Amino acid sequence: MRRRPLLATLLAMPGLARAQGQPPLTVFAAASLQDALRALEPAWRAASAEGAPLRLSFAASSALARQIEQGAPADLFLSADEPWMDYLAERRLILPETRVSPLGNALVLVAPADARQGPVALGRGTDLAALLGPGGRIATGDPAHVPAGRYAQAALDWMGQWGALAPRLARADNVRSALLLVERGEAPLGIVYATDAVASRGVKLVGTFPAESHVPITYPFALTVRQPPHPQARALLAFLAGPDAAGTWQRFGFTLRAG
Repeated sequence: MRRRPLLATLLAMPGLARAQGQPPLTVFAAASLQDALRALEPAWRAASAEGAPLRLSFAASSALARQIEQGAPADLFLSADEPWMDYLAERRLILPETRVSPLGNALVLVAPADARQGPVALGRGTDLAALLGPGGRIATGDPAHVPAGRYAQAALDWMGQWGALAPRLARADNVRSALLLVERGEAPLGIVYATDAVASRGVKLVGTFPAESHVPITYPFALTVRQPPHPQARALLAFLAGPDAAGTWQRFGFTLRAG
């Protein structure tokens, strides 16, 4: 019996045949999206008619936007706030007609999982400095660069606490780094996203900042300007912003928005 060559056999398999020759899709995404995106990757590969693999890069939205500005070859940009997407839009580095904001989040206060800290009612006049003790710091993203830090600054200012707490911030380069400081016990409190608290076994949620304390937390997605564009980029954006991904986003703590 004559056997078919191995390569011909592999190419005859539908899934492998579709994937042959497909360059990866490069996605630049905010650090807070990493767990959900990694969970969505196999679902995308299963749903995609072409089977293009994903190359995922996670960091602060500011760092990713500047990398794109400097020519980094990203196909999609998923930001943790609108201003950094605006930054690229002003420089004509995204396709404006593709921009959508399908996800929301909440801002929360966390403590190490084994800490004695109990629930905190966050409102105007809440004295977070007293909860930190004489030497403690509060971990969050650097407000100068990181969206989570910007939301945190706005919330603390609304509470009347910014002046007291600004010198006591542990300013991390992204929200996941801030979360790690709390997990390790290097900071007794941290301000992160609700999704980060859900993802970590090393922290406990002790309070949620009122929605009126900061502008809404939204995640804009858009295709970047690339020549030539990846043939599957629009399909991936539609998948991530559409109903097939909605359940996974919700499972990781995100809220769904109309866009």
